[in-house]
Amino acid sequence: MAKQKIAVVGAGLIGLSTAVYISESISKCSVTVISDKFTPNTTSDVAAGMLIPHTYQGIPIHQQKQWFRETFDYLFEINNSSEASDAGINLVSGWQIFKTIPDEVLPFWSDVVLGFRSMTEEELKKFPQHRFGQAFTTLKCDCPSYLLWLEKRLKENGCQVYARRIEDLWELHSKYDIVVNCSGIGSRELMGDLEIHPVRGQVLKVDAPWVNHFIRDGDGLTYIYPGIHNVTLGGTRQKDNWSLSPDPRSSKDIFDRCCALEPSLQRAQDVKVRVGLRPSRLAVRLQKEILVHDGKKLPVVHNYGHGSGGFSVHRGTAKEAARLVGECIAALEGSSLKAKL
Repeated sequence: MAKQKIAVVGAGLIGLSTAVYISESISKCSVTVISDKFTPNTTSDVAAGMLIPHTYQGIPIHQQKQWFRETFDYLFEINNSSEASDAGINLVSGWQIFKTIPDEVLPFWSDVVLGFRSMTEEELKKFPQHRFGQAFTTLKCDCPSYLLWLEKRLKENGCQVYARRIEDLWELHSKYDIVVNCSGIGSRELMGDLEIHPVRGQVLKVDAPWVNHFIRDGDGLTYIYPGIHNVTLGGTRQKDNWSLSPDPRSSKDIFDRCCALEPSLQRAQDVKVRVGLRPSRLAVRLQKEILVHDGKKLPVVHNYGHGSGGFSVHRGTAKEAARLVGECIAALEGSSLKAKL
């Protein structure tokens, strides 16, 4: 039977990781990635890339934990290989701190990260404004490096990559059997999904090689994430703000908040400002749909709307999307067989 032709729309983290998983797990298909933006010009390039899960409403916690565990295990394996440097993945230890004791002292992901425990009184002395904290080791991705690594994997797997803006998924009907929609914030126009909206994030990338522990305020708004090439300072969370222009006031506010947690950052050099629009939604849209137009059918698998939590679950949601693609292939082959009979 002929290979099914699959088009993945979107070349950010979700699109590339989904295409990689499909190409590695489904033998009877060819995969093409189509996007108007590639690294270093995607929203994913701006992301901090820390594996600390965001909680999605409307998705069972056990499902979110499974996505996170699959992602963590996948990246941990890469981190323990010769590919770690090229993929931009490193282990980083640090603290998540709270001004008030949280309702959830033991988050659902605590047994997935390494060495999770409550902070000692001695450790908390570093943060006199905070009453409680958690210490653990997790993984961090240097996002542009990781996206380039995923692109390389795609090409090694025989996938095609095209730069093109898709205005309507029906443009792909004549060439492809199944479309996987990983268009992120683009799904607002592409699919008319008004549930997805931008949450503007602004971060600073600084040179501060002496900072080697992460610090994250419990509300997730202020964070210091050391990586392979620089330290990411954040951040902002501005709903329905579409501006990609750096805001100097936000930069000063971010820098001041981070210096309050780690005063040595006052000496940080080479400060660069990056802005991205998180594709936020109440819950990730991860489902299949059959589009019908003029009597023709187009199977579509959606995988978008990860917001600020994409890096923590990207491999897990890619696996689920690939499973749905497999169901679409089985349905197409079943229809083809019936037609022959």
